[in-house]
Amino acid sequence: MNRLTAALRRGGLCAALMSVVLQAQAVEILHWDRTPLDVALPVGTERVIILDRNVRVGLPREIADANVLRVQSAGGAIYLKASEPFDTQRVRIQDVETNEVILFDLTAMQDGASDEDIQVVIPEGGQTTDAPREGDTDDQTPAFDLPVPVVLTRFAAQTLYAPSRTVEPVPGLNRVAMRLPSSMPTLLPALPVRTTPIAAWKLGSWTVTAVKLANRDPARTFELDPRWLQGELYSATFMHSTLGRRGSVEDTTTVFIVTNGQSLAQALPPGGGS
Repeated sequence: MNRLTAALRRGGLCAALMSVVLQAQAVEILHWDRTPLDVALPVGTERVIILDRNVRVGLPREIADANVLRVQSAGGAIYLKASEPFDTQRVRIQDVETNEVILFDLTAMQDGASDEDIQVVIPEGGQTTDAPREGDTDDQTPAFDLPVPVVLTRFAAQTLYAPSRTVEPVPGLNRVAMRLPSSMPTLLPALPVRTTPIAAWKLGSWTVTAVKLANRDPARTFELDPRWLQGELYSATFMHSTLGRRGSVEDTTTVFIVTNGQSLAQALPPGGGS
């Protein structure tokens, strides 16, 4: 269940999941002032946008295809990789905690686009929409410097894959029973994977569930996309971006799924057990 050795071989991506760290390279700084931010993507090379917030990404129909633009979100960063050039498209990024919206104008270019990380600076307290805060309840959830889904995901990943002495305690967080079957075929029906629940933790109305994904195909490697997960899920973070063919060191990974107001068992589509 704990593939620590394999995770270490795969570049220490567990550490990257826990926090967003500016690498020892040039970083482009963009300031959000309610004017859409222009971002050029180099075709075939991943570019990272760092927001230090847990967000959901809304794509226009023209690029809402993993074969055109791969989008992944983890630990307050968005990872973008264009597979082909495309003209400027308006992309909507929404903070899942505050419902604040940031707009990007994305363009994919065969030549001339930088691959530097982008750090987005957002004015403190600058509400960009009039939408109410999602999840405002009297659940007595303690206040944290990071969004609760990020806190939960980080804690779960550290608990499963980091030395116990490095796990940061979280006030009010408790491990809870999952009440899930040993396999959940409706969670990721698009891929030939076995999904096995590992553990779950709850903080106020929020629950994070760690689920092991194992590739059952001996011939194919798959790129993982949160949009393929089914159910009423608040957010999802993969430990690794790809799943190797069955029998390889990379054939297993973990996804950390956050739900709000219900457990994963309740959030799954009908027929989730087997």
